[in-house]
Amino acid sequence: MSISRLIQMGTAGVSAGGGGVVWTDPDIANASYDSVSFDLNLAANIRGMFFKPDGTKLYLSHDVAATDNVKEYTMSTAWDISTLNNTSNFGTTTQTSTPNGIFFKPDGYAFYLVDTGNDRVLEYSLSTAWDVSTASYSSNAFTTTGETDPRSVYFKEDGTKMYVVGTASDNVIQYNLSTAWDITTASSQATFSVASQSTFPAQISFNPTGTKMYLTMYSVVITGDIFEYDLSTAWDISSASYNSVSYSDATLTSPVTHAFKSDGSKAYFVDDTDIIYQYST
Repeated sequence: MSISRLIQMGTAGVSAGGGGVVWTDPDIANASYDSVSFDLNLAANIRGMFFKPDGTKLYLSHDVAATDNVKEYTMSTAWDISTLNNTSNFGTTTQTSTPNGIFFKPDGYAFYLVDTGNDRVLEYSLSTAWDVSTASYSSNAFTTTGETDPRSVYFKEDGTKMYVVGTASDNVIQYNLSTAWDITTASSQATFSVASQSTFPAQISFNPTGTKMYLTMYSVVITGDIFEYDLSTAWDISSASYNSVSYSDATLTSPVTHAFKSDGSKAYFVDDTDIIYQYST
């Protein structure tokens, strides 16, 4: 489960998961860099980021023609990126050499990967929860109707809705899954354009109640790195509107993905230089 996943699991003053963690919506407009970073030394092309709920593991998708496309890191101190250690890897080149956004099912026994080059979302199964070295392709795939350059995928907590954002249409596309978590049952429901903010939306996440959406915009020419949107009807993209809240920092040359700490107090960005940066929100 990513931090964006945990955004779904609680509202301000409400427990967001095990251990009594309480989520408070991040104050995006007033975020500040903590002067904390970690260089992944992967020669660029990190495209997706996902945290385990307890902050002890981080997963990255690496868009390169290599064998280790999904990388698993452990943190000896939860949420402390300075303690990152690469422990497992999984290759996806049989299915895709262009993996982008990554998203885990809440139980850790499956993850979903955006195959940008073939306009698909792919599903992988794990025989051991949260251990990518035990992953295998499930043969389930979904072609992203309405988007020919998908970059990020996100699911509603119950697995009945899937959201994809991409750079061909500059739209967020909402899909209904008639069978929860089964991407082969997805059908398009609604779309929302973010072209007024950027022509390269790269990462999507939502708040706990589905009334706010966050988008990382991958570009060096726009005036913000992450943008916030309101949904007047929860989880309904057709009711979304940009609320003029955004954040930009000169430290981030061109951010490609974001995640939040489980209590909403920290934000993490991966820059196109493959450095992870930490911010207080």
